[in-house]
Amino acid sequence: MKIGIDVMGGDYAPAEAILGLSQALQDKDLRGVHMVAVGDQEQIEHQIKELGVNLDGVEIVHAPETIGMAEHPTRAVSQKRQSSINVGMKLLAENKIDAFVGAGNTGAMMVSSLYAVKSIEGITRPSLSTLVPKYNGNTGLLLDVGLNSDVKPDNLVQFAILGSMYAQHILKIENPRVALLSIGEEKEKGNLLTQAVYPMMEATRQINFIGNIEGRDLFSDTADVVVCDGFTGNIVVKTCEGFFYRLKKRGINDEFLDRFNFEIHGGTAILGVNKPVIIGHGISRANTFVNMIKLARRVVQSELVQKIKASL
Repeated sequence: MKIGIDVMGGDYAPAEAILGLSQALQDKDLRGVHMVAVGDQEQIEHQIKELGVNLDGVEIVHAPETIGMAEHPTRAVSQKRQSSINVGMKLLAENKIDAFVGAGNTGAMMVSSLYAVKSIEGITRPSLSTLVPKYNGNTGLLLDVGLNSDVKPDNLVQFAILGSMYAQHILKIENPRVALLSIGEEKEKGNLLTQAVYPMMEATRQINFIGNIEGRDLFSDTADVVVCDGFTGNIVVKTCEGFFYRLKKRGINDEFLDRFNFEIHGGTAILGVNKPVIIGHGISRANTFVNMIKLARRVVQSELVQKIKASL
């Protein structure tokens, strides 16, 4: 298995990505995984010497350009053809790597994946999800969390199918319960979007739809997969992130709270594209890159993309 890593993406690139690769080489869980570092070769080799790490066995693919975190995604992807993101996606599209991992510009990762590896036939909009810790120790899934701010009912139905399959094959949840995030449990509650999609969810045989849940139930064991538009999902995620950091700054230590630390999860897969693409947080450190590579390995081994295609 070959996994490509964009070492130029992220706020602490390329140093933290290179440290992550060094740690990954020593990780027993990643034995048999061949890693490909995509980025400016001169900078990579300079950082390897400066950090004093050994990346023997890691292939370097030169990509002279870098897409910044603040750049316009579509414009940057079209203009910087030799960026680490575009070069990595090209490797993925040509089957030279089995998965691609990056913590750079999320929009650029999404746009480049659609240009290079394209969405699965039948999927109108790929989705981005996030893991949701449960009070009882289990883990759920929330999607979409920012890729699709404005959606139609059929988009949410597809998110539900994608999320259900991710929960089943990656989180190992048998017959995952799917819920719609709304302002009330009753079928009639919600805005025009949630009211329109409710009967469509009920009629979708590929999912185990249990109805609406409210925001207060997100961390209970009511549902395994929670579906919403990207505007709502992103607000939920950023609110949780804000609470996590502020409580940590106040010295509050709690096992449940610690599970909100994105570093232990690594990243998340873009669901609905033809190849495994993993996106990490922009402030990812070395350990986060290791966990992103592990997630990429699980997605490849589970054959999730192939199973989504078969389901659709």
